[in-house]
Amino acid sequence: MSRKTAIVIGAGIVGLATARALAMRGHQVTVFERNEHAVGASIRNFGMVWPIGQPNGPLFERAMLSRCIWKEIAVEAGIWHDELGSLHMAYHDDELRVMEEYVGINRDLRDCRLLTPDQTLAKSAAVNPDGLKGALWSGTEMIVEARAAIGQIAKYLSEKYSVAFHWNTAITEINQNTVRSGTRIWSADEIFVCGGDEFETLYPELFAATPITKCKLQMMRMIAQPENWRIGPSLCGSLSMVHYPGFQVAPSLPALRERYEVEYAEYLKWGIHVMASQNHTGELTIGDSHEYGLVHDPFNKDFINKLILTYLATFTRLKDTQIIQTWNGILPKLTNGQTELILEPADGVTIINGMGGNGMTLSFGLCEQLIEARHGKSA
Repeated sequence: MSRKTAIVIGAGIVGLATARALAMRGHQVTVFERNEHAVGASIRNFGMVWPIGQPNGPLFERAMLSRCIWKEIAVEAGIWHDELGSLHMAYHDDELRVMEEYVGINRDLRDCRLLTPDQTLAKSAAVNPDGLKGALWSGTEMIVEARAAIGQIAKYLSEKYSVAFHWNTAITEINQNTVRSGTRIWSADEIFVCGGDEFETLYPELFAATPITKCKLQMMRMIAQPENWRIGPSLCGSLSMVHYPGFQVAPSLPALRERYEVEYAEYLKWGIHVMASQNHTGELTIGDSHEYGLVHDPFNKDFINKLILTYLATFTRLKDTQIIQTWNGILPKLTNGQTELILEPADGVTIINGMGGNGMTLSFGLCEQLIEARHGKSA
């Protein structure tokens, strides 16, 4: 009996997650990537697997499933990963109140607790102690170095499951069970369109009719901290609590947002909340902002980077704040409140898109659930 075949278009995190789920179920998988390696949003991020940002229920469960898959792959493929969790710092009573409510509601659902200032500083020497009232500790967050990890996953899938990768191969047409790149064609039982560019160019009318926009994120990288100094958990200011839906369970969150709308109006206007994560070399990834629209200025706005760094200084004390890289990422974002887009424009063709800034956190779980629903559990 011949193996089922599948074509995956796009070698970012969604494409890799889809390829993995199919290959584990015995499919012969071929992945096409228009560039010589992934260069889009999948490598232009914190590398955060971030369950704390997801609301209780199916999305949090999906995030934890993703985290489990990330961990399994990281161990098997030798991918650097850091499971030190996260800290959200409070410097005002209303921020601490939201954290207290969050912990009270989630105490039996998540690995989280409220820390005193001394307990917080024991977790991270990089926290600013001045005026610190406490912090929310969560143990579920994991960090990878996205720039390396995405390529390492592709190599892992190739070696373990014989997934075939065609780099520098832009798919220009899908016709029934066949894909075309110039004069070359390939066929498969199923085709998955997992790249944002491919969704827009292969199905322009469908893309135009979809409630989707694009989000531009500005980010920075700081130099490796001296003498192998580590910040410990990923560090977040309290602005992150009004950004992530996971915090909406806290009854006091709307009041906190009202204060921020006055005191941090410019930050909310540009979708700025500030986080810092550290990779294996000691470098710090800092960000980010959120601008929405179908077309974005390719140039970064210096005042946005300055706002980010100014707020970062309110909750951190770092050894060396020299900026060595700045960049932006563009990712798809649904405008109807949905967390992912699954479309079947033709028999045997599936589009997976629209995950916003949750690709690293949710992709492995989403694609595992989708493929399991179609093909059953893996062997």
